[in-house]
Amino acid sequence: MAGKPKLHYMNTRGRMETIRWLLATAGVEFEEPMIKSKADLEKLRKDGVLLFQQVPMVEIDGMKLVQTRAILNYIAEKYNLYGKDIKQKALIDMYGEGAYDLGEMIMMLPWKCTDPKEREKEATALIEKATDRYFPAFEKVLKDHGQDFLVGNQLSRADIQVLEVILATEEMKADVLSKFPLLQAFKQRLDGHLSGCYECDFLLIGRGLDWMAHEVSSNSTIL
Repeated sequence: MAGKPKLHYMNTRGRMETIRWLLATAGVEFEEPMIKSKADLEKLRKDGVLLFQQVPMVEIDGMKLVQTRAILNYIAEKYNLYGKDIKQKALIDMYGEGAYDLGEMIMMLPWKCTDPKEREKEATALIEKATDRYFPAFEKVLKDHGQDFLVGNQLSRADIQVLEVILATEEMKADVLSKFPLLQAFKQRLDGHLSGCYECDFLLIGRGLDWMAHEVSSNSTIL
């Protein structure tokens, strides 16, 4: 019997967060031996388990997978979160990449701006980009598709990725979805689907902009 997937990353969201979400959505229990120091990271490198010398890395099904998108694709395919055919997979990739782009900007914000005032200014600009470019696109997809989910009529990796960036932007501006009624309803539906996830406390953070300073202070000595 295969053991639980083992996730190697720092004690932070970063590029591991969506991986955690997908596993939790699929009801898969996982282990997460946190990288707590530069020595921990160097040990993984010296052991030869990091193909490109960087994390995230996930041990699953006898493999040591690296590169975020490769890991996401494998988990989504394995647990039926990647559509029914090649067209659905293409749409899931397209919507997921849009969410990934926005998520990357959010993730990099605390590293880009360490000054609180500058961080708040950049966060405001990021929110404008989310509400002018990304959320209108996802709102249109839901309107045109007319179903509960973004692709087909079942939960997919794209839904999880979009929900993740919605919640992350809401931490910066609570009413960020005020002009997007379909995304509001979408979020409520997915909240129901995720309510029984294994160990989902990490999904419910709600720390506002304070979490950004935490990300940097917790990991600046590791990276």
